[in-house]
Amino acid sequence: MESASMDTELETVLAIAREAAEIVRAVYRTAFAVEMKGPNDPVTRADREANTLICARLAERFPGDPIIAEETPPETAAEARQMVQKSRVFFVDPLDGTREFADRNPEFAVMIGLAVDGRATLGVVVMPESGEALCGRVGASPVAFLEASDGTRRPLRVTDQRDPSKATLMVSRSHRPHLTEPFAQRIGVRRIVPCGSVGVKVARVCTGEAEIYVHGGTGAKLWDTCGPEAILVAAGGRFSDLDGAPIDYAYGGLKLENGLVATNAALYDTVIEAISSLR
Repeated sequence: MESASMDTELETVLAIAREAAEIVRAVYRTAFAVEMKGPNDPVTRADREANTLICARLAERFPGDPIIAEETPPETAAEARQMVQKSRVFFVDPLDGTREFADRNPEFAVMIGLAVDGRATLGVVVMPESGEALCGRVGASPVAFLEASDGTRRPLRVTDQRDPSKATLMVSRSHRPHLTEPFAQRIGVRRIVPCGSVGVKVARVCTGEAEIYVHGGTGAKLWDTCGPEAILVAAGGRFSDLDGAPIDYAYGGLKLENGLVATNAALYDTVIEAISSLR
């Protein structure tokens, strides 16, 4: 019964994310303005319109579940703490990779995640330009699949690559952490691929195009990771902070204070040990 319920939820969230992706795609084809919410924090009409649609649809379909969204975050820390104390919380990034969107680089995504009791449980990441959607839910019978623009689906599974020298490391295009080069040298990774959007980078690990993504900064927020984490874990991967601790979506803050690690299962321990030795 729980499995059937979760499948219904996943299909519902996928439909909402695809509707929002059409808004993003339509704006992408116009001459849009780029504003700054803060230093290195751009926002566009696409962010706001997709945010409004997703929040309205989620509130309609899942009444009572708090929704923490990038463009309408809690106004105070106390409000955030109160929201995440609920058993189920949706985290929404209506346009992950706004900088890439503004630069006309298609590495951006619409992301919705559901955390249950503080753990990422369900996720959808839609790439508006390619039309691909990655979906996943964790649990006793995990499900992870990629839906192409024509509606066809295939299962998602991380690679079994254990040799770091044959692995691909995804890194941020615009916020490349100082940890990247020493980490790559430490484990012997030869192929490093810059990419925008946390969701797109994690998606590359989910699809087997890469094995490792490490973010060493503190800029990521919970809406950047909840959806992608659920998909990666459902696809057989591992997701944690830089120390190997799970991401706690109920702790009350909205920022990841200790970076993130997203890998296939085979290389996870090697990655965590290398990071520990460098810190």
